[in-house]
Amino acid sequence: MTATAQIHDPIYDIDAIRADFPILAKEVHGKPVCFLDNGASAQKPRQVIDKIRWVYENEYANVHRGAYAFSENITAAYEAARETVRAYLNARSEKEIVFTGNATAAINLVAYSYGRGVLKAGDEIVISDMEHHSNIVPWQLVRDMTGVVLKVAPISDDGELVMDAYRALLTDRTKLVAMTHVSNVLGTVTPVEQIIAAAHDVGAKVLLDGSQAVMHLPVDVQALDVDFYVFTGHKLYGPTGIGVLYGKEEILNAMPPFMGGGDMIASVAYEGSTWADLPAKFEAGTPQIVQAIGLGAAIDYVSAIGLDAIARHEADLLSYATQRLSSIEGLRLIGTAAHKTAVLSFTLGDAHPHDVATIVDREGVCVRAGHHCAEPLMDRFGVPGTTRASMGLYNTRAEIDTLAMALEKVNRIFG
Repeated sequence: MTATAQIHDPIYDIDAIRADFPILAKEVHGKPVCFLDNGASAQKPRQVIDKIRWVYENEYANVHRGAYAFSENITAAYEAARETVRAYLNARSEKEIVFTGNATAAINLVAYSYGRGVLKAGDEIVISDMEHHSNIVPWQLVRDMTGVVLKVAPISDDGELVMDAYRALLTDRTKLVAMTHVSNVLGTVTPVEQIIAAAHDVGAKVLLDGSQAVMHLPVDVQALDVDFYVFTGHKLYGPTGIGVLYGKEEILNAMPPFMGGGDMIASVAYEGSTWADLPAKFEAGTPQIVQAIGLGAAIDYVSAIGLDAIARHEADLLSYATQRLSSIEGLRLIGTAAHKTAVLSFTLGDAHPHDVATIVDREGVCVRAGHHCAEPLMDRFGVPGTTRASMGLYNTRAEIDTLAMALEKVNRIFG
């Protein structure tokens, strides 16, 4: 089957966008790289790479502590990145934006500070059947240490949250709902507005894991009225080592610190210490300075293209990829929700997902294979793992054809 021409949006210049990502010009095993593992970590545009290099080469110092120009300038750049994140999420105040090492660290901050500091035995936490391990294990640790009850909302065979069952789990003892905004395995976009409204009806707080959402969808935390929102920078075309916790100011103020150290204190004496104002209270030690600035550059890059334009491009890719892969003999799609991002998880006949990934790698195709840090979800669908192709703003229909032809090669090998 010949490649189907990319549908060109007159505003969306895919060739110019791809030229911004130096790694896309590389070859793998003598073949042009076809990077379809964006759900694990996205590639970085030159604008982000150049910004990080510029800071290290021209203006690096520690923040918040120096009275000299380098420190003052990089402190301003670091806090400007916080404002960029605030605007991207439409948070009410910069005090509600806490920088962490990644989304896992952000969830653990809430689990330890809110979960252990506020919740008590008999309180209930509700998660869903499609969560990443990072939104399961922290709550298990809270359960084991405090005696809270952990409940799991089921999903349908299509990979959609069963809303009636979710609502039935909510009681006056439900204190926290922690759910993904977009499934890392299925691409399912969960009905977050309904999830939040139902939780608030019983007085529960809500944490959304937006790690797979913020690069695909606009997020307005005030309109959602969500209590906590977390995401990681490296999936949003930014560097590794940077994550974000959004929390409503009044809730963060009521939470005890997660870690102790420099910069999170107002004063220290041997008899006791007092805490700094938000967000410093939750940013102990030297922060992820250059990573935060790099994340700000990545958000600027995505914002310049426009999330609406990116969504149209990725919707076209998803539609084409679903059609193209569904025609491959023995391929079973896992996750067919009506509303999803450009993610396709699948099994292929008797071929193990790791074998599939290894074979298509010889054609230059990068995909993820395994349980994707979602073992309970694999159990739900009765598979040990899947192969996952996850698309981003720089992928093309031609790359989907390359993937399909590589999968047909797998079929020939295992046929």
